[in-house]
Amino acid sequence: MQFSDDQAEAYDRIAAALLKAGVDLANGTTLPEAGSKDLLAVLGKAGSGKTMLLAHMVEELTDAGVDLISGDYEGKRVKDRRTLAVLAPTNKAASVLRNHGVPATTIHRILYTPMYDPEYEKIAEWLAGKGNRPEVEGLTDLALDRAFAFYAMNKSIPGALAAAGLRGSDFIIGWTRREDPLDIGFVDESSMLDDRQFEDLQQIFSTLVLFGDPAQLAPVMQSGAMAFDAIKESRKTYLHRIHRQTLDNPILDLAHALSDPDLTFEGFETMIEEFAAKDDRIVVAPRVNSTLMARSPVLVWRNATRIRLIQAFRNAYGAGVDELLPGEPLICDGIELPLKHRKKRVDLEARGLIKGAQVVYMGPGRKPGFSRLYVFGAEDPQVNAATIIKIEAPGLEEPFIPFAARMGAAFLHGAAVTIHKAQGSQWEQVQVFAPDLYAAARSGRDEAGIALWKRLAYVAITRAEKRLLWVTRYMLAKPEQPLGIEDLRIVTPSELNLLPEDQGSEV
Repeated sequence: MQFSDDQAEAYDRIAAALLKAGVDLANGTTLPEAGSKDLLAVLGKAGSGKTMLLAHMVEELTDAGVDLISGDYEGKRVKDRRTLAVLAPTNKAASVLRNHGVPATTIHRILYTPMYDPEYEKIAEWLAGKGNRPEVEGLTDLALDRAFAFYAMNKSIPGALAAAGLRGSDFIIGWTRREDPLDIGFVDESSMLDDRQFEDLQQIFSTLVLFGDPAQLAPVMQSGAMAFDAIKESRKTYLHRIHRQTLDNPILDLAHALSDPDLTFEGFETMIEEFAAKDDRIVVAPRVNSTLMARSPVLVWRNATRIRLIQAFRNAYGAGVDELLPGEPLICDGIELPLKHRKKRVDLEARGLIKGAQVVYMGPGRKPGFSRLYVFGAEDPQVNAATIIKIEAPGLEEPFIPFAARMGAAFLHGAAVTIHKAQGSQWEQVQVFAPDLYAAARSGRDEAGIALWKRLAYVAITRAEKRLLWVTRYMLAKPEQPLGIEDLRIVTPSELNLLPEDQGSEV
C-alpha cells in the first residue's frame, strides 16, 4: 500500500506503540504481553485516509497472529496470544467499517460478552478454527455444513448457528460484563465517545488508538469537548487531505471549504449552487424528497423541524394516527425496562437495539406489542421485539403511542433526524435541510471556537457517500411509490439454502 507522508507517520507511531506492547509488525510476530500501556489518537477530516490506514493495520495485525475479537463470540483465552478489537460507538458506524472490509463491532458488544451453552460452544470453537468438527445431539451433518458454509462467507458465529437452525436463545445463556482485559483496541468515530465510554475502554485495553474527526460535533452535554481532546498533544497524529484531492469528490470539497474562517453561510450556498451546476452529485432541491426519507433521513438542526417533517412524511403516505405502515423508518430511543430485567436489556442491546440504532418497521410481531424490525448495520438484522413506538406531533408535549408492549425497546420516528444523531452514519444519498442551518448561522452560536452552522454543515454533508441534496424550502414532494419493505435485502433460504425457514430471533 502506498501511504501518504502523514499516513506513513501515523503508521510508524502506531507500530512503535505496538512493538513496545509485544507486536512486531515489521516481522509479523507477537510476543507475550509486555505490560506496556499506550494511548494514541489519529485525527483527520473526511477523506484524509483514516479508514484506509485502520483497515491496513488490522490486516497486518491479523497476519502477525493477533486474535480478532468480534463481540459475537469469544473463545477461551489462549495463553500468550494477543488480541485486537475494532470498535465503533453505534451499529451503523460499525457497519460502515464492515462495508470497507474491516470486521468491526460496537463498544457495547465488547463491554458485554455472550455466554454460550457448552454444547453449542463446541460448534463455535470449530468454526473459529480452534477445535475439531463436533457431534451435537439434535443437529445433523447437513445443519453443520450449513453453519460452516455461512461462516465461510460471513464471520458471524450467531449467523452460522442460525443457519444450522438455532435461535439465539438456544445457544446464548446470558451476558456478562467483561472482566478480562484485551490488548489492542482501535476505535473509529471517536468524536462520539462520551466520558464514561472512554474510561471503560482505557480500563479494558492496554493499547488504545482513537481515530476521529475534530471537525465533527462533540457528544451532547459535554460542552464541545471530545474524548481525544484529553490526550496529550504529543500522542496525536494529524492526517491531511492532500493525497485525496485527485479523487475529485465535490462532497469532500464542500466539506473542506468550511474550514475557511471568512466563509459566510450565503457564500457557502453560492458555492453549492456552482457545484450543482457542473456536477450531478450535488443537487439544490426546492423540496424534500419523501421517497428518500423512507431509508435516508432528512438531516436537520432543530427538533421542531424534525417533528414537522416526520408528520409531513406520514401524511404524504397516508399513515393513520393509530397505525404504522410496513416500511416506516424508526430510531431506537433506548430500552425501557426496570433494573431487575438487566439480562433482557443486555439481550436487546446486543441484537443492535441500542440508542440511535436505525430500523425499519416490517409489521406486527408474534405477540401484542411486538414488532418485526429490520435493524440496519446488525449482523442478523431481522428481529421480533417488544416495542414502544412514539409518534411526536407539533404542539403536543407527549408523543402519541399507537401501540406498545408494557416494556421493551422504545422508538421515535426516523424519517428525519438531528445532525447530532446522524453522526457516525452514512447513506448513499443525503438530504440536508438548509433552512435549519441558516437559522443556526443567524443565531451566531459557536462550538469550541468554530461557528455552529459550519460544524453542523460539515457533519451533515459528510454523511453522504455518493450524492448530496441541499434542500432550500419548507416543501415536501409527493411519494413516487407506496411505502414498502421489498427493497430491504433479506437473504432467504431459497437463495442460499443456508438459513432455516423461520428467520428472525425474538427478544
